[in-house]
Amino acid sequence: MNNTKSIDEAVVTIRFSGDSGDGMQLTGTQFSNNTAIFGNDLSTFPDFPAEIRAPAGSLFGVSSFQLQFGSKQIFTPGDDLDVLVAMNPAGLKVHVDELKENGILIINTDNFTTKNLSLAKWESNPLENKTILDKYRTIQVGMTELVKTALEDFELTPKEKARSTNMFALGLLYWLYERDTQTTIDFLNKKFSSKPVIAEANIKALKAGYFYGETIEVVKTTYKIEKAEFKKGTYRNIMGNHALSLGLVAASQKSGLELFFGGYPITPASDVLKYLSNYKNFGVKTFQAEDEIAAITSILGAAFTGRLGVTASSGPGIALKGEAIGLAVITELPIIILNIQRGGPSTGLPTKTEQSDLYQAMYGRNGECPCVVIAASSPADCFDTALAAAKIAIEHMIPVMLLSDGYIANGSEPWKIPDVESVSEIENNLFKGDVDSFMPYKHDDKTLARDWAIPGMEGLEHRIGGLEKEDLSGNVSYDPENHHSMTLQRQKKVDVIADFIPEAEVFGENSGDLLVLSWGGVYGSVRSAVKKSQEEGLTVSHVQLRHLNPFPKNLGEILLKFDKILIPELNLGQLLSIIRGKFLVDAVGLNKISGKPFSSDEVFNKIKSLLGK
Repeated sequence: MNNTKSIDEAVVTIRFSGDSGDGMQLTGTQFSNNTAIFGNDLSTFPDFPAEIRAPAGSLFGVSSFQLQFGSKQIFTPGDDLDVLVAMNPAGLKVHVDELKENGILIINTDNFTTKNLSLAKWESNPLENKTILDKYRTIQVGMTELVKTALEDFELTPKEKARSTNMFALGLLYWLYERDTQTTIDFLNKKFSSKPVIAEANIKALKAGYFYGETIEVVKTTYKIEKAEFKKGTYRNIMGNHALSLGLVAASQKSGLELFFGGYPITPASDVLKYLSNYKNFGVKTFQAEDEIAAITSILGAAFTGRLGVTASSGPGIALKGEAIGLAVITELPIIILNIQRGGPSTGLPTKTEQSDLYQAMYGRNGECPCVVIAASSPADCFDTALAAAKIAIEHMIPVMLLSDGYIANGSEPWKIPDVESVSEIENNLFKGDVDSFMPYKHDDKTLARDWAIPGMEGLEHRIGGLEKEDLSGNVSYDPENHHSMTLQRQKKVDVIADFIPEAEVFGENSGDLLVLSWGGVYGSVRSAVKKSQEEGLTVSHVQLRHLNPFPKNLGEILLKFDKILIPELNLGQLLSIIRGKFLVDAVGLNKISGKPFSSDEVFNKIKSLLGK
């Protein structure tokens, strides 16, 4: 008889791996959603193959989905694996070294054919190698054939039946962690409502996997991870790109401005267009442009006519948008540019995460052309970061670039749905004063925002274009002194925003041996490493930056209170050089460019090394 082990203070890391056509993303997403509904905290990391159409069974065609869940606060998708599900030899080859000793290894033996073993570059069949298998609690299951047997009464082709194998694996994991299958059954019925036979086949495969575990008792112990403690409220599991979209819709409602999105589909930003197109009932208009330049210029036109203009891309697309962003800077129009970073340069690695566009965001335009730059830290944080970007853009009449990355965009975590009343109002600058006193480049004393006159406002006709403006009047000017003055004005518009954003918060002591300074998607691994360091008695603190241009007003003061400063980044040290140049501190970097996020252990080991531990 099987035993159930209930664990109060536990975290579990699972990775589903297989071919890009094996449905690993769907399987992982369903386990994540089920886990969120159950009440565990979680963090996910979908890892897509660099070559989407890679040959089946090849090492570079492996798709995986990793999640960490538990009864306590989760910051990352986890480091070493507790469970690895390998649907083919390639999935095993790529990931088995990350499985903990005595971890659970679940293998679909039906895919371990001579051809697949060769494609995965196994010199011999690992299923016959005790040196490998004896390190783990190995469960070898002929999943594909079991699914075909379970579906023998279905009028489906063998290939169609085999597509349900991922549901068998999911059912087996549901049994292992004592999860209810109903959420996935409901999902399948909805997803395949027009193809009930497919829905029924997948449901039967799901149940077959669950009952296989229950009947065969492939392991002697199942596990029940208790619920995590959350602040009271309504939660949902959310991905970063979806949270960005919801934040933008909320900003539109709170500012009284219609949201116009113009975008050219590009990985990993494409989903923003998809999500926003679902919110036409909130007045959202979406436009799928022919190219990146058309996308950015369309939102300039939208902003000129009194809308909140938004576009989304990744590094290569942002490069193409550079001239038009400069136009937005000189015309002082409120637009938001979402840069969902990926591996680069040029076309790069579209499915792999990176943080290497900070220089581009800060300096990637001709002339002195400052942009406000902010960055999201996690999937759930994307909602608040989008609101913050919109508030700055609208209230200060200035372009804002919001940095996310592939890891944040496609990852997910529980998100507490905010009360609508708790979302602060956003004041727009649509001109409401005396027509006779209107001057297009007269700026507010505090925010330095110019008045926003839109086409159709009688008596407020004025020229807005890409040539240098005369102060106040907005007339075209070639005067050198005016150009100098307006250049300073545009920089000052960015600098003054520091008076309107929150000060940086220190996690830990306000002074000490080491400060870890980070931005973007490295937040989770850094925060986990710092917490571990503090628990071991090290005087280590952490500051996570949302605002990168301008920096929080108190950042310099904070930096001077620590003996050493560490800046982990998924680049070669872009924030590092900016911080060293601006604040003249001897910060050091931890840098990685492998298309994958830091593990918390990588950061923790660097902390210990810097402190001589």
